[in-house]
Amino acid sequence: MNPRWQTILKEYSEALIIALILALIIRTFIIQAFKIPSGSMLETLQIGDRLFVTKFAYDIKAPFTDWSILSLQDPERGDVIVFRYPEDPSKDFIKRVVAVPGDVVEVRDENLYINGESVEEPYLTLHPGPTRVHFGPETVPDDHYFTLGDNRFNSHDSRFWGFVPKSQIKGKAWRIYWSASPRWFLSNVRWDRFGKQIE
Repeated sequence: MNPRWQTILKEYSEALIIALILALIIRTFIIQAFKIPSGSMLETLQIGDRLFVTKFAYDIKAPFTDWSILSLQDPERGDVIVFRYPEDPSKDFIKRVVAVPGDVVEVRDENLYINGESVEEPYLTLHPGPTRVHFGPETVPDDHYFTLGDNRFNSHDSRFWGFVPKSQIKGKAWRIYWSASPRWFLSNVRWDRFGKQIE
């Protein structure tokens, strides 16, 4: 091979390896993309939203493990988090934290109660409907969290499978970077959702 082409090939190979390493570092420690596949978080998150999840919001984990190297802070009530689904860790779920360790949580008559007090939830914009799903009262264990979908009528959440261990939390939902109806492409892009912070 021509020495000039060998040099060019070597430079491109080195650049590609560096880019892959940087991408791996970013995805492992800093930020990860996530797609909303269902309507369980309506109206906060819509089907077809694509968002960034900050991986360092709560802790820094060893690569490819759930082992926390450094704990930074704990999730708070109201945080929207991405976590490994407790019944199938190969799947990622996104829900809202509504109760933290030590809280006594109860879901009754379509209302949320924390420590015996009814909780106002301004993010609930859809009428929940007759869910007939009750939970508790039960105390949230240490290092665990109780999560619910904002669309209570259509959400498979902690009411059904219990608490989320902190070790299974992958990060905190941050901002939407793309949004479009899954049935269409450019004709139905939701431009007004681009860059929207998730609250």
